Amino acid sequence: MGRTYCDLLFSGVETMPVLGREVFSKNLAIEPGGGAFITAAHLHHFGRPAALLSRVGTDPLSIVLKSALDQSGIDLQFLEITGDAGPQVTVVTIQDNDRAFLSRRAGSAHPATLPAAWQWQNARHLHIAEYATLHEIPDLVFQARSHGLSVSLDPSWDETLIHGAHILDNAAGIDMFMPNLEEARAITGHDDPVAALNILAKHFPVVALKIGKEGAYLAIDGDILHQSAPDVVVVDTTGAGDAFNAGFIDSWLNKRPALECLNSGIQAGSQAVQMAGGAGKLSTYQPAVA
Repeated sequence: MGRTYCDLLFSGVETMPVLGREVFSKNLAIEPGGGAFITAAHLHHFGRPAALLSRVGTDPLSIVLKSALDQSGIDLQFLEITGDAGPQVTVVTIQDNDRAFLSRRAGSAHPATLPAAWQWQNARHLHIAEYATLHEIPDLVFQARSHGLSVSLDPSWDETLIHGAHILDNAAGIDMFMPNLEEARAITGHDDPVAALNILAKHFPVVALKIGKEGAYLAIDGDILHQSAPDVVVVDTTGAGDAFNAGFIDSWLNKRPALECLNSGIQAGSQAVQMAGGAGKLSTYQPAVA
């Protein structure tokens, strides 16, 4: 669950844009984006029923976005289409293995379809793909749990919301907390991943901390585990964290051992970085040769 964006992916740039100068890219791709869509797309790719609980607009960019969503195979019965939800656009500038984002967030994150979604026969787990959604719907975790669902949260970087420990209190009841290292630093005030992980583990039963090419940490049942990422040809890191979430959640719902869940997340994230966009090329994905 969360906002769905139309991602404009500019790659093949020699330098990042700066004020007063124009930068040209070699490539442009237009893909569906946002953690809710990317996570759902990867879960669907794994063969798990996945529905997108989100809102999109009726403007020209949203129409392009909806066409791509229709081709994804994700269950869209809970996707609300409304004039005040768009355009939601993210401009992604990609240089080497890093990215810069500029996004426009439109309208509320609260879909009118939420009551119907709780009744979905395949519903087992709610993944909240951005803290901004939980911030707008404070009782969301309570609603999910009252309908028998487990819950995960990726806080997702938001300059206006990410800083400080208030997230830890507002996310009470979450089963899995899934930040990246920058988000964990902003929330806990610690640069060291293990120190940040120890703080987060006091608030959530499962904490999966993503650290990019170094893999990920997992805090569970008083233990801290670490798994490295494989060496792969990186095309675009957009959505890699959301792909990790999908891989981890899929294994966790299958009641696999903790280290296997961690490895499943890392493998999914490693697959994601080998294609352009967060998930739009999943159906035609072929791994690059290192």
